[in-house]
Amino acid sequence: MTGNEYQKLAARTIGTPTPDKTVAHGVLGLCSEAGEVAGIFQKQYQGHAVDDEHIIKELGDCLWMIAEICTGIDVPLDRVMQTNIDKLLARYPDGFDPEKSLHRKEGDI
Repeated sequence: MTGNEYQKLAARTIGTPTPDKTVAHGVLGLCSEAGEVAGIFQKQYQGHAVDDEHIIKELGDCLWMIAEICTGIDVPLDRVMQTNIDKLLARYPDGFDPEKSLHRKEGDI
């Protein structure tokens, strides 16, 4: 499945009526869902096991929120994915380098 295919299927369940509300819902939901992922790992300090299936479901919720934001701003998810890879390739052409992470080129966001 491509990102664009996922985005189209996910959009079937967007319940917000306008693009601005879709974006706001997606941004707030992404923060909430990312917190749920963090909570899975936080609970291991209380003796809970980390459940990979639970992580997968929560990451799916994060992805849904990202797709919702993309839909709200009318940007294909594949474009976001490619833009990120292009940025990483430019920043770390030979793979991750802590030195390049600490000393980024001006304008590298």
